[in-house]
Amino acid sequence: MKIKKGDNVIVVAGRDRGRTGLVVAAYPDRGKVLVQGVNVVTKNKKVSYQGQRGAKEGGITHEEAPIDVSNVQLVDPDDSKKAARVGYRFDEDGNKIRVARPSGKDI
Repeated sequence: MKIKKGDNVIVVAGRDRGRTGLVVAAYPDRGKVLVQGVNVVTKNKKVSYQGQRGAKEGGITHEEAPIDVSNVQLVDPDDSKKAARVGYRFDEDGNKIRVARPSGKDI
């Protein structure tokens, strides 16, 4: 998977098309990523414990759900509005470095 945790990505397909966000977690075995502020779903949280002064914790919460990695692309370091494909190159020590395809800049 070419998208890693901490990358800035843009959604290219789905209901959140055009939104950008930071990758919070990557799940390579499932082919999904968790992007901050994207694919927000509503969850009904059951009252799990009684807080201070008898207040019950629970209700409707909003949280991010994983999105398929094929629906996101890396944001180009030069132009923060455009999506960029990811390539690889090797430096003189033989280390593999990720590169943004349109600009050729290191990621």
